[in-house]
Amino acid sequence: MGYVKAAIQAKTITLRINIDRMKILDILNETDSAIIDEKASRKLCKSSKPNSKLGASNLASCKSQGWRTRSGKKSHKVGKKRVEVGGKKIKGKQYGGPLPDYS
Repeated sequence: MGYVKAAIQAKTITLRINIDRMKILDILNETDSAIIDEKASRKLCKSSKPNSKLGASNLASCKSQGWRTRSGKKSHKVGKKRVEVGGKKIKGKQYGGPLPDYS
């Protein structure tokens, strides 16, 4: 009888821990989405600050808004043509541009 009671208590504790973990993850997900949805300001994107001094999220936002040039030899289909986007200021789909959103 003592073993069954201990097993029930262990499952209850595990259940409580999982519920608390879910609540924490829900809170984290809410704050993450709030941070992700915010775009970088035009002032920051147009500043003379080098790409290496910007945060990854801000840099990606600036590139997607078409304020900073893209890097690398990645190519995308823009319309019916395949275009190499490195060194060009091309807006992403989220901001009304032709580049597709793969996220």
